[in-house]
Amino acid sequence: MATLTGKVALVTGASRGIGRATARALSAAGAAVYLAADGTREELSAAAAECRAQNAFARAEFGMFDVSDVADVGRMVDAALASFGRIDILVNNAGIRIRHPFGEFSAADFDRLIAVNVRAAFLASQAVVPSMRANGGGRIITVASQLGIVASQNNALYGLAKAALIYLTRAMAFELARDNIMVNAVSPGPIETEFNLAQMQRDPGYRESRQSQVPLGRFGKPQEVAQAILFLASTEATYIHGSNLVIDGGYVIH
Repeated sequence: MATLTGKVALVTGASRGIGRATARALSAAGAAVYLAADGTREELSAAAAECRAQNAFARAEFGMFDVSDVADVGRMVDAALASFGRIDILVNNAGIRIRHPFGEFSAADFDRLIAVNVRAAFLASQAVVPSMRANGGGRIITVASQLGIVASQNNALYGLAKAALIYLTRAMAFELARDNIMVNAVSPGPIETEFNLAQMQRDPGYRESRQSQVPLGRFGKPQEVAQAILFLASTEATYIHGSNLVIDGGYVIH
């Protein structure tokens, strides 16, 4: 079992879905966790309490940040460092989705989605590097998407952003290896996040339509992605670097 005792993790988008499940998994493995999101204080407080409940020594703090704001990204990293004194693991999970047919996206859509999904991950990753170098290394794990690999109706902008994150992962891995900072991405497929569950309620045929494209025949669970992130964050993954782990029930293999 992976152990992260003595490590500190910063997880963005941690108030719900994959981010929340990841924070719990890292806590259960012994890491102190700083949860960051633009959700409500109640959501973040509850998520932090779940982390503390994972074991008797679990430590978790949280803060509310709008990662579309450049200054807030810096404040987020500073807050995590102020809480725990170091950052060993960064999970770039925060993201939004804006869906339109191609030709109907606005410049404002482009700017906001790229700011949240790409710029925030880029800036947060740069900001944690000094702490990781001082500690002799670290882990940066970015949540991309299967839609950064394959095209999907109404998702040109979202897919563009996720493809950029996959490239960013490779570029960071190439440059940061000398500092023992290992960098990887995960690309989830259809997962039972709040976004997808809400879509299922609006459109009863949505689940069946998406599941029909998945060889395993079901949506994934947030905790299934979280366990993969935990593995990449741990000392169990000592020679996986610059990779993009697709977690999609086989969606992209056909």
